[in-house]
Amino acid sequence: MALHVSRLFGEDAARFDRDRAGLVPHLHALYDVAVELALRGQGTAPRVLDLGAGTGLFSGELATHLPDVSIDLLDASAEMLEVAARSLDLYAVKHTLVERDLCAPLPEGPYDIVVSSLAIHHLPVPEQAGLYRRVRDVLRPGGVFVHAEQVAAAVPELDALYEEFWLREVREAQTPQETVDKARRRMAYDRPVSVATHLDWLAQAGFRSADCFYKRFRFAVLAAWR
Repeated sequence: MALHVSRLFGEDAARFDRDRAGLVPHLHALYDVAVELALRGQGTAPRVLDLGAGTGLFSGELATHLPDVSIDLLDASAEMLEVAARSLDLYAVKHTLVERDLCAPLPEGPYDIVVSSLAIHHLPVPEQAGLYRRVRDVLRPGGVFVHAEQVAAAVPELDALYEEFWLREVREAQTPQETVDKARRRMAYDRPVSVATHLDWLAQAGFRSADCFYKRFRFAVLAAWR
């Protein structure tokens, strides 16, 4: 993630989770599917890497199901990681904070589970494809990569329909206009691609199987196994 994008997120770290609930319609459904897939990782005390971990929302959800989990949280925003640490410390979750850009080398594996939530689409498109290859390299054989993501439509002319649906749902959620405006400023840096493109990249990266397990307009959950 480019450093200037991480600064935009860092500015709102303290209220990020509250804002996210108003900006991602059906957020709980998205995470429910993502966590269920991540639990398919090996072992009762798995080693997990959370990419673009932000405030640790995905990591925290996993920890409620895997009390012996050990999690490395990687994010370019120190402010986000501070929020994550406070939450995980409260529940005595074993974790390590890694302040690092997603384009930088990943921590040394092997990991049983790699997860990411609404982060990778901030990278330039070639870097997104390259990250998938690096994720596979740090996974154990049989390990799972779960990616909850903002995606583009299958064809560009349908992106306007995605935008229409998104605006309708954030208004129904009574999301403050200021929150929507801030999100739009961040979204100017987004580089989402279609589900089909993600699946092609995962196959090219050498994952043995991959699929999209949830999709509602511009939000999707993909999982792939090494």
